[in-house]
Amino acid sequence: MNKGSNILMKKLESEGYNFFTGVPCSLLKETFSFLEKEEKEYYPAIREDSALGLASGAVLAGKKAAVFMQNSGLGYSLNVLTSFNLIYDVPLLIVMSWRGYGNDAVEHNIIGDKITSILDSVNIPYFILDEENLSSLTEQIEKWHTKNKTFVILVKDQY
Repeated sequence: MNKGSNILMKKLESEGYNFFTGVPCSLLKETFSFLEKEEKEYYPAIREDSALGLASGAVLAGKKAAVFMQNSGLGYSLNVLTSFNLIYDVPLLIVMSWRGYGNDAVEHNIIGDKITSILDSVNIPYFILDEENLSSLTEQIEKWHTKNKTFVILVKDQY
């Protein structure tokens, strides 16, 4: 596991996150590998909106849930987020790979260019994670979780 994914997972665990789900993405492959190998409470999902449903149920059952997805999955997920999580303050941490940031496959360019605008348009706060600001990740997670808000960590590099 690379340094970034190790730090990310340690921070999530230190913050009490104990339920993990998501749809694999190559930028998050180290994190998914960790979840599978370390016998965490991890449930792979076939689509991002399904992952949000699993995680929301876990939160309602008293867990702290994190969802891992590619930013292209936000399209599938907006209805779930805006008609459930955001209305009823069911807080989820979403770790979202930022495909289309920088040099990437052409099919990621449109959503990659607009992802922060989309999140802003539905009032979902986000934190752009990179090697330089890993140290402030815990503070950001605590800030939004205590407000019972769904929060996105946008990941630009491999984790």
